[in-house]
Amino acid sequence: MKYIRSVKSMINSLAISTLFYTAIASAAATDIRIAVSDIGAGDKPAGGGLVDVIYQKKLLEQALGHQGVSVHWLFIKGAGPAINEGFASHQIDMAYLGDFAAIIGRSHGLDTRVIGVASRGIDHYLAVAKGENIHSLADLKGKRVGLFRGTAAELSFVTALHSQGLTPRDVKIINLDFAAASAALAAKQIDATWGGDNTLQLQAKGIADIALSTRDLHGAGQLSGLIVVDNHFAEQNKAILQQVVDVQQQVAGWASQPKNNDAFIQILAQQSGYPESILRHDWGNSQELTARLSPQPDPQFISQITNSVNVAREAKLIRQPFDVNQWFDTSYLKTK
Repeated sequence: MKYIRSVKSMINSLAISTLFYTAIASAAATDIRIAVSDIGAGDKPAGGGLVDVIYQKKLLEQALGHQGVSVHWLFIKGAGPAINEGFASHQIDMAYLGDFAAIIGRSHGLDTRVIGVASRGIDHYLAVAKGENIHSLADLKGKRVGLFRGTAAELSFVTALHSQGLTPRDVKIINLDFAAASAALAAKQIDATWGGDNTLQLQAKGIADIALSTRDLHGAGQLSGLIVVDNHFAEQNKAILQQVVDVQQQVAGWASQPKNNDAFIQILAQQSGYPESILRHDWGNSQELTARLSPQPDPQFISQITNSVNVAREAKLIRQPFDVNQWFDTSYLKTK
């Protein structure tokens, strides 16, 4: 009952802001197509973090329905590359997207803007095959590492390597999505893989050991998620995007309260298919969540993304750098 009351309280607070924007909005669009990198391990769609709460509780549908706007969710297993293709072909209006995929798209000329931070400080882990004598990134020299290229995981891995004086050329990278990498590691077809909750699940099943994480590297390689919008859609539909950001802010506030941590993790588990014990490892410290879930791109965050652009260019993952400050649009983020 406590879980139900906490979620209902969040929904009621969202309804108040919805009534206000219904009175002033006259959006050109009648629908919004939202893409999410599907990282779930079960049969339900999952994007991780706040997006799973927003999706499961239909909070955007409630907020935008009063404006006559339909919400179409597109959970894509192809992750970042496929979402960038969707932006390029104008089949997507908005995406909850990992930082590297968003950087690649912008570098390649996609006309996008970032209207908020979806999450930050997301740890990644080095899972190694049982029996492998790998305890540090230096031990990976010449080893086969499964990595989902073109996604935030790739930039995370490259950043982690750079923090230890290494480059991708020091290892044998094999392009595998998260599911394929997990299977390959279990079959010992690769020596290690770099990932998120999927690696913790391998450890829980006794298939792999966790050699290290981004926390062991003082945060080097931690991931971020961005709320990315097609620029033309943004220019024509400011009222819709204001509602999107308002929902993000209010759900972030709800999930950051210690009394709601159990409810938050339950929703993540229901959507992702991962056990609560694994999710609690990443999301159980409610004291950290206020900062981690804040949609506000503060100067430190802007600096972090700028550094990511520079690292990606140095590693020849992108060709064209760009001004990160010009990419971010903070006009939707208001102090409540």
